[in-house]
Amino acid sequence: MDTRDRPPGLPGIAAGAGLVVVHGAALAVTAVAIADSWGGDYWVFGCATGLVMGVLALMRSRHTGWAAGVALGVAAVAIVVAWAGHLPAEPGPAAVVGLSVLIGSAIRSLPIRWAAAVAAGGLVLVVGTGLTAPASAAGVPAVLTFFGAGWLAALATGLGLRLLDTRRRTVAEQVRRAERLELARELHDIVAHHMTGVVLHAQAIQVVRRKYPEKLDEYLAGIETASSDALVAMRRVVGLLRDTSDPAPSGPGQLSELVARFTSHGPSVYLDLPDDEPDWPPEVVSTVYRVVQEALTNITKHAPHAQSVTVRVTHDHIDRTTISQAQPSITVEITDDAPAHPARYTHRSGYGLVGMRERVEALDGTLSAGPCSGSGWSVRAVLPLPVRELR
Repeated sequence: MDTRDRPPGLPGIAAGAGLVVVHGAALAVTAVAIADSWGGDYWVFGCATGLVMGVLALMRSRHTGWAAGVALGVAAVAIVVAWAGHLPAEPGPAAVVGLSVLIGSAIRSLPIRWAAAVAAGGLVLVVGTGLTAPASAAGVPAVLTFFGAGWLAALATGLGLRLLDTRRRTVAEQVRRAERLELARELHDIVAHHMTGVVLHAQAIQVVRRKYPEKLDEYLAGIETASSDALVAMRRVVGLLRDTSDPAPSGPGQLSELVARFTSHGPSVYLDLPDDEPDWPPEVVSTVYRVVQEALTNITKHAPHAQSVTVRVTHDHIDRTTISQAQPSITVEITDDAPAHPARYTHRSGYGLVGMRERVEALDGTLSAGPCSGSGWSVRAVLPLPVRELR
């Protein structure tokens, strides 16, 4: 599954807290170093510039491009003011920290043209710093060395994360494509299932027309119903195949065989199925099976300490005697009791559930996954069933 299934806000909060700590330390270093070497209130300008950079860096998640552009402008003004006013050279350590974070974030997330512009702007500032910073005994001004290293680190980190994000999107799209191809293979079985009923009704009509003409309307209605069901099923499956082998399970009962295979090498599984074995459309049956299969596979990979698993499938019945009725649905939920562990939240959201989400949403259903309260993990899918017209 994608990042939508991780505990919300935790990575962002941790990154923000880490940035505040590092930037605060850089501000302190800036103030102490300038006070020792320059004395007086010369540290105020450098710390003010660094503070602005830190605030912009904290705002980058909402306005990355805007924050990076403003930061480059502020840094350019600070460099000129420091050179003209004979102040300590800019950008100082705190400002470099903020600028590096902003440049790296922009390179990672902005469109290529704007990311390149931000990277080039940072390089221009590095050159400007080298031209305006006073010479030192070592030959290369310390502010130039520090800023140059920060710019290179931002460039390398931003490009690396950008490539990683691209790879993740590519793999996710490959998973979705594989799921669509699998559904395409199942489409033949689904069409054959419904068309067989049409053919049987048509053959029966030839006999009924001669011997029981009064039942002709009943068989014609059967053909109409089977044809309508076939069209609905094809629309629901083909809706996922926007690009131009396992057989589909034949019924909910095959979940028992799947659970038995899992129990033989994993924790015990409690399977709760509807008592009446409802007549589900084939595309819904195969989707329920795949969701349970993927959830059990994830438990094997990422929850080795789970002692028990519950697979519950429920079917919402409708009242056929009423004209106005809600659409019936099937709910499948898989939960385990593995103890909570931070690593699970990162690894349980793999690419397998990306394909499951694609399949479920193609049937106008919903899929959610995440930690249970206390301990354990839950995967829940709700699949609406087509409502046949009442006669």
